[in-house]
Amino acid sequence: MKKKADAAIIGAGTAGINALSEIRKVTDDVVLINDGPLGTTCARVGCMPSKMMIHAGDLYHRRQDFADYGIKQEADLSIDVATCMARVRAMRDGFVNGIIADVIEPLGERFIEGRAEFVEPTLLKVGSITIQADSIVIATGSKPLVPREWSHLSEYLLTTDTFFEQIDFPQDLAVIGLGAIGLELGQALTRMGHAVTGFDQIEQIGGLRDPHVSRTAVALLEKEMPLKLGADTRIDEADGRLRIAAGNRRVTVDKVLLSAGRVPNLDDLQVDRLGAALDDHGVPDFDHHTMQIGDLPVFIAGDVGNYRPVLHEVAHEGSVAGYNAVHRPIRGFKRKTPLTICFTDPNICLAGASWDKVKTSNPAVGRAAFQGGREKIMQRPHGALHIYADRDTGLLLGAEMVAPQGEHLAHLLAWSIQQSMTVHDLLAMPFYHPTVEETLRAALSDLLDQVDAVQSPLTGFEVL
Repeated sequence: MKKKADAAIIGAGTAGINALSEIRKVTDDVVLINDGPLGTTCARVGCMPSKMMIHAGDLYHRRQDFADYGIKQEADLSIDVATCMARVRAMRDGFVNGIIADVIEPLGERFIEGRAEFVEPTLLKVGSITIQADSIVIATGSKPLVPREWSHLSEYLLTTDTFFEQIDFPQDLAVIGLGAIGLELGQALTRMGHAVTGFDQIEQIGGLRDPHVSRTAVALLEKEMPLKLGADTRIDEADGRLRIAAGNRRVTVDKVLLSAGRVPNLDDLQVDRLGAALDDHGVPDFDHHTMQIGDLPVFIAGDVGNYRPVLHEVAHEGSVAGYNAVHRPIRGFKRKTPLTICFTDPNICLAGASWDKVKTSNPAVGRAAFQGGREKIMQRPHGALHIYADRDTGLLLGAEMVAPQGEHLAHLLAWSIQQSMTVHDLLAMPFYHPTVEETLRAALSDLLDQVDAVQSPLTGFEVL
């Protein structure tokens, strides 16, 4: 069977759906091709089910504070993890089914199930169907990395593809890879009563690059689950369990959550037939502002590009790819200010440029610890915030933090950085009392002391 289309999209995840939305503003002559489970990575195995588990773990964990407030019988509380996981799956299925109903089903025959491969840059094959398209968007997403040397242990290994399908969890687990997913789910399991040990071959966790902020985060997270950092991890099977070893740390567990990264979904897509240069992961070289591959009418978006694999960036890339698939001339679009949030307690966040990107320019660094009134009231008086700025002008460059309610502070800072604001601009803003934002003001005040430019004779005030 032969089909023609103005545009074809390979992949029905977040990037593909956003590309579809932009393309349909111009034409309905578009096909959406998908191989594998429907529903975005976020809704099905990522952001949403993980946050449900985190919320459940946090609720149960707070029982430890009850006695301080005169709330009694906290020792009698228990958590039924099987019931919790059933709720996670039910809510997850609701999110996924909503996407199917709103996006996939209305496409009718324009939705094609199957694995696509390139025959040539504008010609695809999906089973017995060939599709000639004027432009093509590659949005095939990514999959969990499982090192080949551990593949024979698959019955003991969990990834995000299988984690949320578990009815219950054994008492003893390990998490290998302490990025956002590993930390979030590791802490959630710990707070539900499981014994969890975390491993990573690098010293930093949660994407942090600032040495002090990272050490603070490690110290806080280690209060709940042991961490072994900076050493390669070895796994051996022994009597139906797994022995995990890294450096001087040895544990025996029943299951391991592998969260050591993801790899682009490019299997059998035959992207080499595009004639573009490929990186070490087999991803074609592309422009991060237009999403175009070389000078071809082929665009790439989302996790498959392996550039900024977080949802709002994936959605941005999908929209840009979809726009350029049906508009000429092709246009570049400014990237958003980097923003990442790890939803541990406390949150681990980066906004703007990280320390490793700015340290060589000798930036001013504003520092503050979360010890204020609101943090004490919430029984969360811990954390660290570092804000980086140009020493001459006070222009904000970036920030790293481990902070209670840090997700909100990180947004404020990312928005401010994207608006090219200075430390003077932020200190002229109102800071309500008592709020966590007052610690942000403390870091900004410390930053101001290191900045040469003077904007007002009275700190934090604008002259009329």
